[in-house]
Amino acid sequence: MKQLALFVLSSFILPGGRMRLRVFEPRYVRLVSEASAGKRDFAMAQINPYVDQQHQDRILPLATRVKIEDFEQLDDGLLGITIAGVEKVQILKRWQEADNLNVAEVNVLDSWPSQAVAPEYRELTLQLQKILMQYPALQQLYPNPQYTDAAWVASRYLELLPMQPALKQQLALQSSPAPCLDSLQAWLAHQA
Repeated sequence: MKQLALFVLSSFILPGGRMRLRVFEPRYVRLVSEASAGKRDFAMAQINPYVDQQHQDRILPLATRVKIEDFEQLDDGLLGITIAGVEKVQILKRWQEADNLNVAEVNVLDSWPSQAVAPEYRELTLQLQKILMQYPALQQLYPNPQYTDAAWVASRYLELLPMQPALKQQLALQSSPAPCLDSLQAWLAHQA
């Protein structure tokens, strides 16, 4: 078991994912400082928006340990960081420190193995390419997209698509990306 600080947001990141964050709350400034100094790693955890802030299930159980790739001072003077997803973790026990920073004991979960995208998911891959091309900020995060890797494609979709957090968590916990890609294909067909 590992102990990790938790950066809690409505956003979702998986291994191989990248994200830019604005850091301004004192508890998260401390989290970044501790991670930078090698004192304690942290994970991105996802909020369950359907329960009260004090509810025990406010933070969903699947999180992703991340590493800081870059720092910058933003135009508004705040700290900006770029993070990369390293590994999926399951939150087993959670508590808050004096400044309300959430900390958890976690188990490391298996990541999806890299595997070729099956031909039936070609349209999903093409749609993801279009999405990245339409948003320069995403292109900057992924200068070397891995469109031939089913795990990479499924993970980026789960990060980007607006769907219920519990569903994202459920799909990300599947043993391979195939069930996720099947669900995404059906979900996107329904949205069209």
